[in-house]
Amino acid sequence: MNHAKLSVVSCMAVLVIWMVCSVGCRPAVPPPDRASGPSSRSYQIAGRWYHPLPDAHGFRERGMASWYGKPFHGRKTASGERYDMYAMTAAHKTLPLGTWVEVRNLRTGETVVVRVNDRGPFVAKRIIDLSYAAAKKVSVVGPGTAKVEIRAVGRTGAPGEKMVGITRFCVQVGAFRSKQNATALRQRLEDQFGAAHMVTYAGPDGTYYRVRVGNCRTRSAVEALERKLILGGYTATFIVSEP
Repeated sequence: MNHAKLSVVSCMAVLVIWMVCSVGCRPAVPPPDRASGPSSRSYQIAGRWYHPLPDAHGFRERGMASWYGKPFHGRKTASGERYDMYAMTAAHKTLPLGTWVEVRNLRTGETVVVRVNDRGPFVAKRIIDLSYAAAKKVSVVGPGTAKVEIRAVGRTGAPGEKMVGITRFCVQVGAFRSKQNATALRQRLEDQFGAAHMVTYAGPDGTYYRVRVGNCRTRSAVEALERKLILGGYTATFIVSEP
């Protein structure tokens, strides 16, 4: 083989090697975002891609809840906010950031409303990570985890704004097996704060009569009402949403 032929063959070999390397060594391209904006941007954790929902309307899910506290207090969340273990917030893998969800402990029937401002939990079978304060309201702090049902109840960019999809917020003050005791508390609360009412709940271990106060349209209004109740001596309170 003459030098000209060797030169052509060598060039072709170099070209083939370059093409193989350019394909094989190219970094993996992430899948496209399903929606734009920081609250719905796709992200990767431990080699797995997560695609946040573009909208939370009608969302409902059952699974295990956990909580996170002091080691993360003050750290930046996925939303850019600093994590506050005493605020009513939560982490969810795919709900849009800013979504408000009601979390119900399926064993105790306790409920709490939280705002999703972080991503997680990235542990098998867990669907939501609650802040310390929220977890305490639904008896998750002690055992560490609990089976819950969560449902999206609205979305807002700021805690004080009116939330789309929510009819009203109120504060639950007590739950009784005795309807007579519940009625007596409802009357006292109505005299003190107004707009008190009773909700019947048929739980796995019997019927409970829940006593609630308020008819608030914004989160800031119901939080102010809860503070008044606590100052009035009603300390075992928590915020709930009603359709």
